[in-house]
Amino acid sequence: MIRKGCKANKAIYTSLIDAYAKCGNMEEAIRLFERMKNDGIVPDEVTYGVIVNGLCKSGRLDEALHYFGFCRGNGITVNAMFYSSLIDGLGKSGKVDEAEKLFEEMAQKGCPRDSYCYNALIDALCKFGKTHEALALFKRMEFEGCDPTVYTYTILISGLFNEHRNEDALKLWDVMIDKGITPTAASFRALSIGLCLSGKVARACKILDDLAPMGVIPETAYEDMINVLCKAGRIKEACKLADGIVDRGREIPGKIRTLLINALRKAGNADLAIKLMHSKIGIGYDRMGSIKRRVKFQILLGI
Repeated sequence: MIRKGCKANKAIYTSLIDAYAKCGNMEEAIRLFERMKNDGIVPDEVTYGVIVNGLCKSGRLDEALHYFGFCRGNGITVNAMFYSSLIDGLGKSGKVDEAEKLFEEMAQKGCPRDSYCYNALIDALCKFGKTHEALALFKRMEFEGCDPTVYTYTILISGLFNEHRNEDALKLWDVMIDKGITPTAASFRALSIGLCLSGKVARACKILDDLAPMGVIPETAYEDMINVLCKAGRIKEACKLADGIVDRGREIPGKIRTLLINALRKAGNADLAIKLMHSKIGIGYDRMGSIKRRVKFQILLGI
């Protein structure tokens, strides 16, 4: 385009800068940003917003705050994208107090707070053990007329399970369903992991069955549940769940056998790991007279 004498404009530069930033190549994004200015094109709030967002996602918060300060001091409109990016970046780096200050500053400056902004701060609060404050912010979000998204509920459900508030997490799941918010694979993963680690595998399976009529069928749900059980050293429960998959008429993915083999090995049960590796468990059949039965995982444990 340049070679043919067609000069790039602000929109083209901003699009390219955004593309590099989204790929994580901030060096190239900033190089283009400087070239844009050298070409006599003045960046606007959209271009600066893209730079700030990319720097925050790359963990370069000091540089992002520098550009943020420059915009505020030079009459460039600081919109919700600036604030949301910085709140998310500060929150992920553990600077939750600073993230909260920026969140409050938005209201003082008359900048509307959207669900992305609320979610960024709720996520930060949950990740750093401030679930009580996150729930208070969730209520404030609803009070101020900003509708929670499925991601909002996913963050809070995960946070509640992390603090062993299992029943509160389940109640929040029910609230989400009652409000007509369709769960995603990620939201069910948060719920199922929490239930599995709290010993409620059957409850997770029941909820998974309830999702099917809603058109929500997380393809890796069972694999994720078995994986978390294996990592927690709950081999017996993992084997039982794997057999339950077969009993429901589904095939056992090869990944699940591999998960169980690695889990057994790491738990010091090398003999059982080798037995599973060389056996027909989960993939073969034994004959009892004229009856053909799948070889079950639970025979590994003598069940």
